Amino acid sequence: MLGAGLMLAVRIKYTAVTMIAINRPGSDSDPQRPVFEPGQLVQHRRYGYRGVIVDRDDACQADDEWYAKNQTQPDRDQPWYHVLVDQSATCTYAASENLLEDVSGLPISHPLLAQFFSAFQGGRYVRNDEPWPV
Repeated sequence: MLGAGLMLAVRIKYTAVTMIAINRPGSDSDPQRPVFEPGQLVQHRRYGYRGVIVDRDDACQADDEWYAKNQTQPDRDQPWYHVLVDQSATCTYAASENLLEDVSGLPISHPLLAQFFSAFQGGRYVRNDEPWPV
């Protein structure tokens, strides 16, 4: 997890969305909603895909135009996650309420894994020392 007040700019173009700047001064997320960490494996409740968390926003940071085009409109005021999707080159931006922990313990296949992670240990990915892309 990134430290409090750290500004991170990530620009990765993917399916109709670009990852955006993250400013995480603190977290007021609902304790009832799951909170995932970078490297953790997840599964999407509705679409069933598996993936790995790259990063978390404490609330949806996508613009109104992107949000309006989303097939569902989950509450914006909850954690949202940048997820590398298994067996594809896709990155998604998913609301906490739409994700479940993936307990399979199996690694995923994605072309950007080495950009963000150095190893797969104990059923999760380990963040590498490479700087985040700008």
